[in-house]
Amino acid sequence: MKRLKSILLFLVTVLVAIGLLDFYISYRADPYIYTDAGKIPPRKAALLLGTNKYIAKGKINYYYRYRIEAAAALWKTGKIKAIVVSGSKNSRYYNETRSMYRDLIAVGIPRQYIAQDFAGFRTLDSVVRAEAVFDLKEYIIISQKFHLERALFIARAKGQKVIGFEARARSGTKAALRMQFREYLARVKAFLDVYLLQTEPKIYGKKEKVQYRP
Repeated sequence: MKRLKSILLFLVTVLVAIGLLDFYISYRADPYIYTDAGKIPPRKAALLLGTNKYIAKGKINYYYRYRIEAAAALWKTGKIKAIVVSGSKNSRYYNETRSMYRDLIAVGIPRQYIAQDFAGFRTLDSVVRAEAVFDLKEYIIISQKFHLERALFIARAKGQKVIGFEARARSGTKAALRMQFREYLARVKAFLDVYLLQTEPKIYGKKEKVQYRP
């Protein structure tokens, strides 16, 4: 019985710690998040974080679609002059970066102002490489709120002067609940990466030039 109580106490402690960490990351990031393209301060560039374009049975991933829409809104309102699309490229058949690049062109953003980061294996990689490889200083990160908060937390912990633009999301769905559960664990990992493990991107590589519209 005593052993069972110890296990339960440990589990409760872990859950409370995860909950507090989740709140802390949201608290640190929320002041820098904007939801209206017309009100967000202009920046030279945006970092569009990648996700899979399709989900089960070839259906469109709405999180992906809404991120493309958010990037297009910033471009069309003149709030940015270039976009870096960052995602993973696991094979010739799975390439988040290339998909975003093509779809941004399809919504009217000229290809010369879209830089591609194929080594955005994790959010930390994308954020650190944005400055180290693409030389982004003060820029806008684009994603859904749950992901955006973590990205902003990492970026600002690294000393980057970033703000975030929140893409639309779909709440209450099974996919949303699964993503929320994964986000709790991802935030624990992000905290450890930043403050304890000092994790670096998997790949740095050579500097990449970003072209800005006049």
